[in-house]
Amino acid sequence: MNRVADEPAMARPTGNPSVLPRKLGLISAVAVLVGSTIGSGIFRSPAGIAVKLPEIGVYIGVWVLGGLFTLCGALTYAELSALFPNTGGVFVYLREGFGRLPAFLFGWSELVILRASALGAIATVFSEYLLRLLGQPVSVEVHTAGGVVQHSAPAVHYVAVAAIVVVAIFNITGVSFGALIQNMTTGAKYGALLLLVLAAFVVGPRLDVPSTVLPVTASGASVGSFGLALISILWVYDGWADVTFLSGEVKQPSRNLPLALILGTCSVLAIYLLINLAYLHLLNVDQIAGSRLVAADAAYRIVGPAGVRLVSLAVMISAFGTLNGSMMTGPRIFFAMADDGLFLKKIASVHSRFQTPYVAILLAAGLAIVFVMVRTFEQLADTFVLGIWPFYAGGVAAVYAMRRKRPDLPRPYKVLGYPLTPAIFLAAAVFLVGNAVIDDLRNVLAYLRTGAAVSGTGGTLLVFAIILAGIPVYWYWVRRRREGILQG
Repeated sequence: MNRVADEPAMARPTGNPSVLPRKLGLISAVAVLVGSTIGSGIFRSPAGIAVKLPEIGVYIGVWVLGGLFTLCGALTYAELSALFPNTGGVFVYLREGFGRLPAFLFGWSELVILRASALGAIATVFSEYLLRLLGQPVSVEVHTAGGVVQHSAPAVHYVAVAAIVVVAIFNITGVSFGALIQNMTTGAKYGALLLLVLAAFVVGPRLDVPSTVLPVTASGASVGSFGLALISILWVYDGWADVTFLSGEVKQPSRNLPLALILGTCSVLAIYLLINLAYLHLLNVDQIAGSRLVAADAAYRIVGPAGVRLVSLAVMISAFGTLNGSMMTGPRIFFAMADDGLFLKKIASVHSRFQTPYVAILLAAGLAIVFVMVRTFEQLADTFVLGIWPFYAGGVAAVYAMRRKRPDLPRPYKVLGYPLTPAIFLAAAVFLVGNAVIDDLRNVLAYLRTGAAVSGTGGTLLVFAIILAGIPVYWYWVRRRREGILQG
């Protein structure tokens, strides 16, 4: 449906066949945010962060700082979500704040790299832990000219594909069913983390540190290592904005969307800080740095091998819940693009029986299956983080644009601490993206001079090149649409 650029999104007429019904309540919206955020990162990322920041105070400080940045983003999106409670979230904020081109680039990036990368990475983690619980190998040795290299076992890819198909079916069947799955898995993963926190401080360490922990003596923290650790933490916090993609399906959006963003984000910050304090109570920083699955090793100190199995089960459930949340939210971006005339109109189709954007869900699932079959977890995760943050920043900056352009619009919620709160988030985004680009430029220049490349050289620049390739695609699409050649 076409609208002039400055028409408030809240004024959309009723009766549009592409409109999705509002079926999600506050609890389900909070579960989407929490479930999409808490994935495998909190179970595995502390090791890498402890390597970079081996001092307890600095280690906890960077978790607090990452949480502060995330909360600033959530508080800002709370205003925008109440102002524009439409399917698409960030897509809508970019369109209303800065026009259709930035919104298209977000949708384009989600289509060609971001959503498929996110779904593929999460499905891979779920697959690995399911296979481990079943006693099946998750890696194979491949002999190359450079030596022996570990690759994912073929079964990892096939199980990941099956998981993607299952969650796609869940979400096509109905948003209420998808929300039920999300509520259950979110409750299970949050409860598992809370139980580990309570056990750590009530029962405490009863057994020796497991042999799987190989203590690492890291060098002191530096500005560079602090920046790298912060990037890792922002990946662990990612998912807080996903609930905005479902804005058009949330009941009483002016009330529930801001509440979901604030309550859900605060719930994540609280459990992340508590679980890290529990880790530090059971293991020292060097031991955390040497633990590939710190939650499992921490649980081992309390109850032994049974704790490792329970944590592995929790990680599997956590990854499945995050996969389901990503499948609930991501396809709504494609739906919003198509509904706005920036993509094939068929993608905005709503299932006559289930009232879900089934074509958009099938598209997202299909792309994710392709990605998960040809790329590794690390490639998938890195691509997603680098590509999404410029758009998060653009969405936050839209609050300034809308305050200036449309001060007359009713704002059920106004961001706390404006204008400082959005500025803090934007500073974090500039640091994150700028640091990644500068580091990659340095690696590329070093490769041109010496012929030796570190792992990932050119990856950041390639991601942004793909994003910018959407500009000519946008102009081509607009021109063809004006000529009437494309029929939605």
